[in-house]
Amino acid sequence: MTDPSFLDHPPLTARVNAYDEQHLGLYLRLLVADEEGADWREVVTVLFGLDPMRESERARAVHDSHLARARWMTETGFQHLLQPRLQ
Repeated sequence: MTDPSFLDHPPLTARVNAYDEQHLGLYLRLLVADEEGADWREVVTVLFGLDPMRESERARAVHDSHLARARWMTETGFQHLLQPRLQ
């Protein structure tokens, strides 16, 4: 599953944002891959459709920034999903 709508770096906001909500499945897959010890190069190829041999710096940045945001979601962000939405 590649997602052509991803950014190189997810928006870093203090609350869950629309990008986070749209990419929850991607975040979960990143967390599972990390937990299972998958090689980041394989993960970035499968999930983002990037070639880590041709775009090594970008591929690593995309992987690491999204994994960091996924971790933030498990530690802090999920709390915002449980609160009523501001209108």
